[in-house]
Amino acid sequence: MMVPRSSRVTLTARRIYTVLLHVSQTRMLAMDSMPLADFMFEAPLIAILRTTGSDGTDRTAAKRYLSEMRSLEVDWESTAPGDGVKWRGFSMLSEVALEVRRGETWVSWSFPPSIMSALRDPQRWARIDLDVLTRLSTYAAIALYEICVRYRDNPGGVTSRKPVGWWTDALSNMPGGDRREWRKFKNERVKEAVEEINRETDLEIELIEHRQARVVIDVQFAVRKRSRHALAQTHDEPVDASLRLRGKTLGIREEKIEILIGEYGEDRVRGKLDLLERRAANDRLRDIENAYSYLRSLLRDDGAPERGDAPVRVAATPTPTPTTTPASEAARSREEGGAGDLIRAMKREVEQLEPAQLQVWVERALQELAAKGLLTAVIRRRASQGDVLHGLLGSVVVHAYATATHGPDWNSPA
Repeated sequence: MMVPRSSRVTLTARRIYTVLLHVSQTRMLAMDSMPLADFMFEAPLIAILRTTGSDGTDRTAAKRYLSEMRSLEVDWESTAPGDGVKWRGFSMLSEVALEVRRGETWVSWSFPPSIMSALRDPQRWARIDLDVLTRLSTYAAIALYEICVRYRDNPGGVTSRKPVGWWTDALSNMPGGDRREWRKFKNERVKEAVEEINRETDLEIELIEHRQARVVIDVQFAVRKRSRHALAQTHDEPVDASLRLRGKTLGIREEKIEILIGEYGEDRVRGKLDLLERRAANDRLRDIENAYSYLRSLLRDDGAPERGDAPVRVAATPTPTPTTTPASEAARSREEGGAGDLIRAMKREVEQLEPAQLQVWVERALQELAAKGLLTAVIRRRASQGDVLHGLLGSVVVHAYATATHGPDWNSPA
Protein backbone atom coordinates (compact mmCIF):
# COMPACT_ATOMS: atom_id res chain seq x y z
CA MET A 1 0.00 0.00 0.00
CA MET A 2 1.34 3.43 -0.94
CA VAL A 3 0.15 6.46 1.05
CA PRO A 4 1.19 9.99 -0.04
CA ARG A 5 2.56 12.13 2.79
CA SER A 6 3.84 15.39 1.28
CA SER A 7 1.30 16.24 -1.46
CA ARG A 8 -1.63 14.95 -3.50
CA VAL A 9 -1.04 12.26 -6.14
CA THR A 10 -2.99 12.66 -9.38
CA LEU A 11 -4.57 9.77 -11.23
CA THR A 12 -2.18 10.19 -14.18
CA ALA A 13 0.87 10.23 -11.90
CA ARG A 14 -0.34 7.03 -10.21
CA ARG A 15 -0.75 5.39 -13.61
CA ILE A 16 2.72 6.43 -14.73
CA TYR A 17 4.21 5.18 -11.48
CA THR A 18 2.49 1.82 -11.87
CA VAL A 19 3.98 1.46 -15.35
CA LEU A 20 7.46 2.32 -14.02
CA LEU A 21 7.06 -0.36 -11.34
CA HIS A 22 5.90 -2.88 -13.95
CA VAL A 23 8.84 -2.19 -16.27
CA SER A 24 11.30 -2.36 -13.39
CA GLN A 25 10.01 -5.66 -12.06
CA THR A 26 10.11 -7.19 -15.54
CA ARG A 27 13.74 -6.14 -15.90
CA MET A 28 14.65 -7.39 -12.43
CA LEU A 29 13.10 -10.80 -13.02
CA ALA A 30 15.37 -11.18 -16.05
CA MET A 31 18.48 -10.47 -13.95
CA ASP A 32 20.46 -13.09 -12.07
CA SER A 33 20.86 -10.88 -9.00
CA MET A 34 19.71 -7.62 -7.43
CA PRO A 35 21.06 -4.67 -9.46
CA LEU A 36 23.50 -2.26 -7.86
CA ALA A 37 22.30 0.80 -5.98
CA ASP A 38 23.13 3.15 -8.86
CA PHE A 39 21.27 1.07 -11.48
CA MET A 40 18.84 3.07 -13.63
CA PHE A 41 15.83 1.53 -15.35
CA GLU A 42 14.86 3.09 -18.67
CA ALA A 43 12.14 3.16 -21.31
CA PRO A 44 10.91 5.43 -24.12
CA LEU A 45 8.78 8.21 -22.64
CA ILE A 46 6.15 7.95 -25.37
CA ALA A 47 5.71 4.21 -24.66
CA ILE A 48 5.17 4.96 -20.96
CA LEU A 49 2.55 7.57 -21.80
CA ARG A 50 0.67 5.41 -24.31
CA THR A 51 0.55 2.52 -21.86
CA THR A 52 -1.19 4.77 -19.33
CA GLY A 53 -3.86 5.66 -21.88
CA SER A 54 -2.32 8.95 -23.07
CA ASP A 55 -1.88 9.67 -26.77
CA GLY A 56 1.82 10.25 -26.08
CA THR A 57 1.82 13.95 -26.97
CA ASP A 58 1.69 15.51 -23.50
CA ARG A 59 5.40 15.24 -22.75
CA THR A 60 5.55 18.48 -20.79
CA ALA A 61 2.97 17.19 -18.32
CA ALA A 62 4.81 13.88 -18.07
CA LYS A 63 8.00 15.67 -17.11
CA ARG A 64 6.09 17.51 -14.40
CA TYR A 65 4.66 14.24 -13.02
CA LEU A 66 8.12 12.64 -12.97
CA SER A 67 9.54 15.64 -11.15
CA GLU A 68 6.75 15.43 -8.57
CA MET A 69 7.47 11.74 -7.97
CA ARG A 70 11.09 12.60 -7.27
CA SER A 71 10.09 14.93 -4.45
CA LEU A 72 6.91 13.21 -3.19
CA GLU A 73 7.32 11.38 0.11
CA VAL A 74 5.22 8.28 0.77
CA ASP A 75 4.58 5.58 3.36
CA TRP A 76 4.77 2.07 2.01
CA GLU A 77 3.04 -0.69 3.96
CA SER A 78 2.64 -4.38 3.23
CA THR A 79 -0.89 -5.76 2.90
CA ALA A 80 0.14 -9.23 4.13
CA PRO A 81 -1.50 -10.51 7.34
CA GLY A 82 0.61 -9.70 10.38
CA ASP A 83 3.11 -7.69 8.35
CA GLY A 84 2.76 -4.20 9.76
CA VAL A 85 6.19 -2.97 8.71
CA LYS A 86 6.13 0.57 7.34
CA TRP A 87 8.87 2.27 5.40
CA ARG A 88 8.68 6.02 5.98
CA GLY A 89 10.42 9.09 4.69
CA PHE A 90 11.49 8.16 1.17
CA SER A 91 10.49 9.44 -2.24
CA MET A 92 8.56 7.53 -4.88
CA LEU A 93 11.65 7.80 -7.10
CA SER A 94 15.26 8.19 -5.97
CA GLU A 95 16.38 9.69 -9.26
CA VAL A 96 14.85 10.46 -12.63
CA ALA A 97 16.38 11.73 -15.86
CA LEU A 98 15.25 12.50 -19.40
CA GLU A 99 17.46 12.40 -22.47
CA VAL A 100 16.98 12.42 -26.23
CA ARG A 101 18.32 9.44 -28.18
CA ARG A 102 18.09 9.58 -31.96
CA GLY A 103 15.27 12.08 -31.74
CA GLU A 104 13.27 10.10 -29.16
CA THR A 105 12.89 11.04 -25.48
CA TRP A 106 13.84 8.32 -23.01
CA VAL A 107 13.20 8.37 -19.27
CA SER A 108 15.58 6.75 -16.76
CA TRP A 109 14.71 6.22 -13.10
CA SER A 110 15.75 4.50 -9.89
CA PHE A 111 13.89 3.48 -6.72
CA PRO A 112 14.73 3.57 -3.01
CA PRO A 113 16.12 0.25 -1.69
CA SER A 114 12.88 -0.65 0.11
CA ILE A 115 10.85 -0.54 -3.10
CA MET A 116 13.56 -2.47 -4.96
CA SER A 117 13.34 -5.24 -2.35
CA ALA A 118 9.54 -5.32 -2.61
CA LEU A 119 9.66 -5.57 -6.40
CA ARG A 120 12.12 -8.44 -6.18
CA ASP A 121 9.79 -10.39 -3.88
CA PRO A 122 6.72 -11.71 -5.77
CA GLN A 123 4.99 -12.43 -2.45
CA ARG A 124 5.14 -8.74 -1.55
CA TRP A 125 4.46 -7.15 -4.90
CA ALA A 126 2.07 -8.33 -7.61
CA ARG A 127 2.14 -6.72 -11.02
CA ILE A 128 -1.01 -5.03 -12.27
CA ASP A 129 -2.11 -5.82 -15.83
CA LEU A 130 -1.28 -2.65 -17.71
CA ASP A 131 -4.36 -2.71 -19.91
CA VAL A 132 -6.38 -2.34 -16.68
CA LEU A 133 -4.87 1.12 -16.20
CA THR A 134 -6.80 2.54 -19.14
CA ARG A 135 -10.07 0.98 -17.96
CA LEU A 136 -10.09 2.25 -14.36
CA SER A 137 -11.00 5.92 -14.15
CA THR A 138 -10.46 6.78 -10.47
CA TYR A 139 -7.50 6.76 -8.12
CA ALA A 140 -9.44 4.66 -5.59
CA ALA A 141 -10.22 2.00 -8.21
CA ILE A 142 -6.57 1.64 -9.25
CA ALA A 143 -5.35 1.55 -5.65
CA LEU A 144 -8.00 -1.02 -4.65
CA TYR A 145 -7.29 -3.19 -7.69
CA GLU A 146 -3.55 -3.18 -6.92
CA ILE A 147 -4.31 -4.47 -3.41
CA CYS A 148 -6.90 -7.07 -4.44
CA VAL A 149 -4.93 -8.46 -7.38
CA ARG A 150 -2.48 -10.01 -4.91
CA TYR A 151 -5.29 -12.23 -3.64
CA ARG A 152 -6.74 -13.46 -6.94
CA ASP A 153 -5.07 -16.88 -6.51
CA ASN A 154 -5.34 -16.96 -2.72
CA PRO A 155 -7.20 -20.09 -1.54
CA GLY A 156 -8.94 -18.09 1.18
CA GLY A 157 -10.34 -15.66 -1.37
CA VAL A 158 -10.23 -12.62 0.91
CA THR A 159 -7.81 -9.75 1.55
CA SER A 160 -6.34 -9.00 4.96
CA ARG A 161 -8.71 -7.56 7.50
CA LYS A 162 -7.70 -3.98 8.28
CA PRO A 163 -9.19 -1.02 10.24
CA VAL A 164 -11.29 1.42 8.26
CA GLY A 165 -8.62 4.11 8.67
CA TRP A 166 -6.12 1.87 6.92
CA TRP A 167 -8.42 1.60 3.91
CA THR A 168 -9.18 5.32 3.71
CA ASP A 169 -5.42 5.95 3.69
CA ALA A 170 -4.81 3.30 1.04
CA LEU A 171 -7.56 4.44 -1.34
CA SER A 172 -7.07 8.19 -1.02
CA ASN A 173 -4.65 10.34 -3.02
CA MET A 174 -4.48 13.05 -0.34
CA PRO A 175 -1.70 13.44 2.25
CA GLY A 176 -2.83 11.88 5.50
CA GLY A 177 -5.69 10.06 3.81
CA ASP A 178 -9.38 10.93 3.86
CA ARG A 179 -10.50 11.53 7.46
CA ARG A 180 -14.23 11.54 6.86
CA GLU A 181 -16.32 8.88 8.54
CA TRP A 182 -16.30 5.50 6.82
CA ARG A 183 -19.95 5.66 5.70
CA LYS A 184 -19.35 8.77 3.59
CA PHE A 185 -16.05 7.56 2.19
CA LYS A 186 -17.61 4.22 1.26
CA ASN A 187 -20.56 5.78 -0.54
CA GLU A 188 -18.48 8.32 -2.47
CA ARG A 189 -15.28 6.34 -3.23
CA VAL A 190 -15.41 2.64 -2.41
CA LYS A 191 -18.73 1.64 -4.00
CA GLU A 192 -17.80 3.25 -7.31
CA ALA A 193 -14.36 1.60 -7.24
CA VAL A 194 -15.84 -1.85 -6.55
CA GLU A 195 -18.38 -1.50 -9.35
CA GLU A 196 -15.73 -0.39 -11.83
CA ILE A 197 -13.34 -3.22 -10.92
CA ASN A 198 -16.13 -5.78 -11.28
CA ARG A 199 -17.15 -4.32 -14.62
CA GLU A 200 -13.78 -3.60 -16.22
CA THR A 201 -11.21 -6.09 -14.90
CA ASP A 202 -10.48 -9.78 -14.45
CA LEU A 203 -11.51 -9.62 -10.77
CA GLU A 204 -14.85 -9.77 -9.01
CA ILE A 205 -14.64 -8.28 -5.52
CA GLU A 206 -17.08 -7.74 -2.68
CA LEU A 207 -16.87 -5.44 0.34
CA ILE A 208 -16.98 -7.18 3.73
CA GLU A 209 -17.56 -5.01 6.80
CA HIS A 210 -16.92 -6.10 10.39
CA ARG A 211 -18.95 -4.29 13.02
CA GLN A 212 -18.70 -3.76 16.73
CA ALA A 213 -22.18 -3.00 17.89
CA ARG A 214 -23.37 -0.85 14.94
CA VAL A 215 -20.01 0.69 14.10
CA VAL A 216 -17.86 -0.63 11.25
CA ILE A 217 -14.35 -1.07 12.66
CA ASP A 218 -12.62 -3.38 10.16
CA VAL A 219 -12.96 -4.01 6.42
CA GLN A 220 -11.75 -6.60 3.95
CA PHE A 221 -12.69 -7.69 0.42
CA ALA A 222 -13.65 -11.04 -1.05
CA VAL A 223 -11.71 -11.59 -4.28
CA ARG A 224 -12.57 -13.97 -7.10
CA LYS A 225 -10.80 -14.24 -10.44
CA ARG A 226 -13.06 -14.05 -13.48
CA SER A 227 -12.47 -16.25 -16.47
CA ARG A 228 -10.93 -14.77 -19.62
CA HIS A 229 -14.08 -15.87 -21.47
CA ALA A 230 -16.31 -13.87 -19.15
CA LEU A 231 -14.09 -10.84 -19.55
CA ALA A 232 -14.07 -11.15 -23.34
CA GLN A 233 -17.88 -11.00 -23.35
CA THR A 234 -17.73 -7.41 -22.10
CA HIS A 235 -14.49 -6.29 -23.83
CA ASP A 236 -12.78 -6.84 -27.11
CA GLU A 237 -9.42 -8.22 -26.05
CA PRO A 238 -6.80 -5.52 -26.81
CA VAL A 239 -3.19 -6.21 -27.66
CA ASP A 240 -1.46 -6.69 -24.31
CA ALA A 241 -0.13 -3.24 -23.42
CA SER A 242 2.78 -4.71 -21.49
CA LEU A 243 4.01 -6.55 -24.60
CA ARG A 244 4.12 -3.32 -26.61
CA LEU A 245 5.93 -1.54 -23.79
CA ARG A 246 8.44 -4.36 -23.25
CA GLY A 247 9.19 -4.52 -26.95
CA LYS A 248 9.57 -0.75 -27.19
CA THR A 249 11.95 -0.74 -24.22
CA LEU A 250 14.11 -3.29 -26.05
CA GLY A 251 14.12 -1.13 -29.18
CA ILE A 252 11.31 -2.87 -31.13
CA ARG A 253 8.64 -0.62 -32.62
CA GLU A 254 5.06 -1.16 -31.45
CA GLU A 255 3.73 -1.95 -34.91
CA LYS A 256 6.30 -4.74 -35.28
CA ILE A 257 5.29 -6.25 -31.95
CA GLU A 258 1.66 -6.17 -33.06
CA ILE A 259 2.58 -7.93 -36.33
CA LEU A 260 4.35 -10.69 -34.40
CA ILE A 261 1.37 -11.04 -32.04
CA GLY A 262 -0.96 -11.36 -35.02
CA GLU A 263 1.28 -14.02 -36.53
CA TYR A 264 2.27 -16.06 -33.48
CA GLY A 265 -0.17 -15.13 -30.69
CA GLU A 266 0.34 -13.23 -27.44
CA ASP A 267 1.42 -16.20 -25.33
CA ARG A 268 4.26 -17.19 -27.65
CA VAL A 269 5.48 -13.60 -28.09
CA ARG A 270 5.36 -13.11 -24.31
CA GLY A 271 7.46 -16.22 -23.75
CA LYS A 272 10.09 -15.21 -26.30
CA LEU A 273 10.22 -11.69 -24.90
CA ASP A 274 11.13 -13.30 -21.58
CA LEU A 275 14.09 -14.99 -23.29
CA LEU A 276 15.11 -11.81 -25.06
CA GLU A 277 15.00 -9.79 -21.83
CA ARG A 278 17.13 -12.36 -20.01
CA ARG A 279 19.59 -12.29 -22.89
CA ALA A 280 19.71 -8.49 -22.85
CA ALA A 281 20.26 -8.47 -19.08
CA ASN A 282 23.28 -10.79 -19.32
CA ASP A 283 26.33 -8.53 -19.20
CA ARG A 284 28.62 -11.44 -20.06
CA LEU A 285 27.24 -11.66 -23.59
CA ARG A 286 27.60 -9.24 -26.46
CA ASP A 287 24.88 -6.66 -27.07
CA ILE A 288 22.10 -7.61 -29.49
CA GLU A 289 22.34 -5.44 -32.60
CA ASN A 290 18.78 -6.00 -33.85
CA ALA A 291 16.30 -6.96 -31.13
CA TYR A 292 13.42 -7.39 -33.58
CA SER A 293 15.34 -9.82 -35.79
CA TYR A 294 16.47 -11.74 -32.72
CA LEU A 295 12.91 -12.00 -31.40
CA ARG A 296 11.54 -13.04 -34.78
CA SER A 297 14.21 -15.74 -35.10
CA LEU A 298 13.22 -17.10 -31.69
CA LEU A 299 9.58 -17.26 -32.76
CA ARG A 300 10.33 -18.84 -36.12
CA ASP A 301 12.68 -21.32 -34.53
CA ASP A 302 10.00 -22.35 -32.04
CA GLY A 303 7.55 -23.56 -34.66
CA ALA A 304 4.71 -22.50 -36.92
CA PRO A 305 2.52 -19.44 -36.24
CA GLU A 306 -0.62 -20.02 -34.22
CA ARG A 307 -2.66 -17.60 -36.31
CA GLY A 308 -2.63 -15.81 -39.61
CA ASP A 309 -2.37 -16.97 -43.18
CA ALA A 310 1.15 -18.39 -43.00
CA PRO A 311 1.30 -22.12 -43.74
CA VAL A 312 1.98 -24.55 -40.94
CA ARG A 313 5.58 -25.73 -40.97
CA VAL A 314 6.13 -29.33 -39.89
CA ALA A 315 9.67 -30.34 -38.97
CA ALA A 316 9.37 -33.80 -40.43
CA THR A 317 12.28 -36.21 -40.05
CA PRO A 318 11.24 -39.45 -41.79
CA THR A 319 13.49 -42.46 -41.33
CA PRO A 320 15.54 -43.28 -44.45
CA THR A 321 14.67 -46.49 -46.24
CA PRO A 322 17.31 -49.26 -46.21
CA THR A 323 17.91 -48.81 -49.95
CA THR A 324 18.78 -45.11 -49.62
CA THR A 325 22.06 -43.99 -48.12
CA PRO A 326 22.31 -40.47 -46.60
CA ALA A 327 24.82 -39.36 -49.24
CA SER A 328 22.69 -40.53 -52.15
CA GLU A 329 19.58 -38.97 -50.65
CA ALA A 330 21.37 -35.63 -50.22
CA ALA A 331 22.52 -35.78 -53.85
CA ARG A 332 19.01 -36.58 -55.02
CA SER A 333 17.57 -33.71 -52.95
CA ARG A 334 20.11 -31.33 -54.48
CA GLU A 335 19.19 -32.44 -57.99
CA GLU A 336 15.51 -31.89 -57.29
CA GLY A 337 16.36 -28.37 -56.07
CA GLY A 338 14.27 -28.44 -52.88
CA ALA A 339 15.87 -26.39 -50.09
CA GLY A 340 13.62 -27.97 -47.47
CA ASP A 341 14.48 -31.45 -48.70
CA LEU A 342 18.18 -30.62 -48.53
CA ILE A 343 17.93 -29.49 -44.92
CA ARG A 344 15.95 -32.58 -43.95
CA ALA A 345 18.49 -34.78 -45.68
CA MET A 346 21.32 -33.14 -43.78
CA LYS A 347 19.43 -33.54 -40.53
CA ARG A 348 19.01 -37.24 -41.16
CA GLU A 349 22.74 -37.56 -41.75
CA VAL A 350 23.45 -35.83 -38.45
CA GLU A 351 20.95 -38.09 -36.65
CA GLN A 352 22.93 -41.14 -37.77
CA LEU A 353 26.25 -39.90 -36.36
CA GLU A 354 27.81 -41.62 -33.38
CA PRO A 355 27.37 -39.65 -30.11
CA ALA A 356 31.05 -38.68 -29.99
CA GLN A 357 30.93 -37.45 -33.60
CA LEU A 358 27.72 -35.51 -32.97
CA GLN A 359 29.24 -33.81 -29.94
CA VAL A 360 31.97 -32.34 -32.15
CA TRP A 361 29.37 -30.47 -34.20
CA VAL A 362 27.40 -29.47 -31.10
CA GLU A 363 30.51 -27.85 -29.60
CA ARG A 364 31.19 -26.05 -32.85
CA ALA A 365 27.59 -24.79 -33.00
CA LEU A 366 27.75 -23.55 -29.40
CA GLN A 367 30.93 -21.63 -30.19
CA GLU A 368 29.32 -20.08 -33.25
CA LEU A 369 26.24 -19.01 -31.30
CA ALA A 370 28.38 -17.53 -28.53
CA ALA A 371 30.41 -15.54 -31.06
CA LYS A 372 27.18 -14.08 -32.48
CA GLY A 373 25.76 -13.27 -29.05
CA LEU A 374 22.95 -15.80 -29.44
CA LEU A 375 23.94 -18.38 -26.82
CA THR A 376 21.08 -18.16 -24.33
CA ALA A 377 20.58 -20.01 -21.07
CA VAL A 378 17.79 -22.02 -22.72
CA ILE A 379 20.12 -23.23 -25.48
CA ARG A 380 22.83 -24.14 -22.96
CA ARG A 381 20.31 -26.12 -20.93
CA ARG A 382 19.05 -27.96 -24.01
CA ALA A 383 22.62 -28.82 -24.97
CA SER A 384 23.37 -30.21 -21.50
CA GLN A 385 20.19 -32.32 -21.69
CA GLY A 386 21.12 -33.74 -25.10
CA ASP A 387 18.33 -31.93 -26.95
CA VAL A 388 20.64 -30.70 -29.72
CA LEU A 389 18.67 -31.21 -32.93
CA HIS A 390 15.75 -28.88 -32.30
CA GLY A 391 15.35 -25.14 -32.41
CA LEU A 392 18.11 -22.69 -33.16
CA LEU A 393 20.83 -25.01 -31.80
CA GLY A 394 19.72 -27.86 -34.06
CA SER A 395 19.71 -25.58 -37.10
CA VAL A 396 23.27 -24.41 -36.43
CA VAL A 397 24.47 -27.98 -35.78
CA VAL A 398 23.04 -29.16 -39.11
CA HIS A 399 24.46 -26.22 -41.05
CA ALA A 400 27.91 -26.61 -39.47
CA TYR A 401 27.99 -30.31 -40.30
CA ALA A 402 26.66 -29.84 -43.83
CA THR A 403 29.08 -27.03 -44.67
CA ALA A 404 32.11 -28.98 -43.48
CA THR A 405 31.01 -32.27 -45.06
CA HIS A 406 29.46 -31.19 -48.38
CA GLY A 407 31.04 -27.77 -48.91
CA PRO A 408 29.76 -24.19 -48.50
CA ASP A 409 27.35 -24.58 -51.44
CA TRP A 410 25.66 -27.67 -50.03
CA ASN A 411 22.23 -26.00 -49.92
CA SER A 412 22.41 -24.49 -53.41
CA PRO A 413 20.30 -26.15 -56.10
CA ALA A 414 22.24 -28.06 -58.79
